[in-house]
Amino acid sequence: MQATQVNRTENSLGAVNPLHHNSSQSLWEDVSCNLCGSRSTKVKYQGTTDPDTQKLLTSYSASGNFVSKETLVECLDCGLIYTSPRLRKDLILKSYTETEDPTYVSQAEGRIKSFERCLDAVEEFKKGGSILDIGAAAGFFLKVAKERGWRTYGIEPSKYLSDYGNQNYGVNITCGTLETAPPPNEKLDCITLWDVLEHTFDPKQVLKTCNSYLKDDGIVVINYPNIGNLMAKMAGKNYWFILSVHLYYFVPKTIQAMLETAGFEVVSSKPHFQWLQLGYLTYRLEAYLPKPAKWMGRLFKSLSIDQTLIPYFAAQTRVIARKVRSV
Repeated sequence: MQATQVNRTENSLGAVNPLHHNSSQSLWEDVSCNLCGSRSTKVKYQGTTDPDTQKLLTSYSASGNFVSKETLVECLDCGLIYTSPRLRKDLILKSYTETEDPTYVSQAEGRIKSFERCLDAVEEFKKGGSILDIGAAAGFFLKVAKERGWRTYGIEPSKYLSDYGNQNYGVNITCGTLETAPPPNEKLDCITLWDVLEHTFDPKQVLKTCNSYLKDDGIVVINYPNIGNLMAKMAGKNYWFILSVHLYYFVPKTIQAMLETAGFEVVSSKPHFQWLQLGYLTYRLEAYLPKPAKWMGRLFKSLSIDQTLIPYFAAQTRVIARKVRSV
């Protein structure tokens, strides 16, 4: 894909403005398109580099619910949507590493039930073998895989969550990132990234590394918030997955292009459903509709149904891709 190297940003009306750099914004960095390398973009949703930075830094966790106030741009050459400028990589990594996340762990039952169905989908293409979960969080998916006979590996930047998974399930999670963790000691049959790729700093390189870890017929499994879904389009800038923890926003076209660049062929793309407690879902809703969500939360608790698990769809897509060439 040919990128036009033009250092510019367009506003939503199409007028071209230079990228702004300010010494007071040393916490922030401008980034180019991760898919095609272009710096030619238009602003999709205008934001700011002056939020409550301390509060923003604490949002980088598996259950981060800090509504994005950053600017989202769309590449004029390939259509990839991403955050730019964004907080520096070292600051985000430090936050992920040090943050404790009991909120994520509190939803163990629903997450395990969700992952049982996720593994059903994986096993339509791979019946077993070795599996690596990148961004393994508390190890719930690996627990399910281990119980079905898979050899499990995990990578998770949060010490709190990786310790939880290892101590409770013995699923072999390394605390770190794909860049810092040593490669698995065998070629893998499957690599999964559940709600992870949109958090990474360099998703294309992540997928290329996945390619190098997989056997020739290995598969990679990704679920992601589909910002091109009708629900997301109707919500606009209030789409519930526009969060500070998300650095990239994919649609089927851009996720397929990124996978193909990394040596994969998409073999399945379907809506992604999850199971969570009613009370937790209303908590997540508070960021957008605080009064109604709190009222519903109190109502569900008074009726003793706040811990009831329900299936839900929130405009997410699960894609499975097979390795077709080495990169």
